[in-house]
Formats: sequence, C-alpha cells, structure tokens
Amino acid sequence: MASLSSIGSSGLQAAQLRLDASANNVANMNTPGYRRQAVAQQAMADSAGVRATVQRQQEADGVALEKEAVEQMSATYAFKANLQTIKTQDEMMGSLLDVKA
Repeated sequence: MASLSSIGSSGLQAAQLRLDASANNVANMNTPGYRRQAVAQQAMADSAGVRATVQRQQEADGVALEKEAVEQMSATYAFKANLQTIKTQDEMMGSLLDVKA
C-alpha cells in the first residue's frame, strides 16, 4: 500500500509545477514566437502518486491570459486538496498512536 504522504507530496509538486509553468507563460506572453508551456501528468503505477513534466506546445499560438488565470486557480485548488490529504494522514496517525498508547 502506498503512503498517503508520498501521494500527497507528488500532487503538491505537480500543482507547483503547473503554477510555475503558468507564471512563465504570463511573463512571456508578449515575447514573439513564444510557445506556451503545459504540464502533462501521468499516474505512477509503481509508487503511486503522479509524475508531472513540462512540455512546450508545438505551435506558437500565443498565451491567452484568461486561460492562464483559470490554470492558476485550478492548480491552487489542487495544491490545497493535496495539502489536505497530508494533513488528514497526519491526524489519522496521531489518532492511531493515541489508541495504541
């Protein structure tokens, strides 16, 4: 069984990578020929959690500010959800130690 903390921690890292990529897109939105960064996530079957990688879009369509705002909000919610997972696991471990002691 995979550790909840490792699942939550990989989710935190993926959400942070999404925020970083989106911030980079916003910073470079006026750069001519800039290709938008996107984060691809895939499940890790061997150790649970997710693996996130930054990829460049093939075409240089430019950056839509409203799309980046939604991406940043979504990544923030993902960050909070994974943080809650780690917090809940810590509370469960504390309760288990209280019962055993």
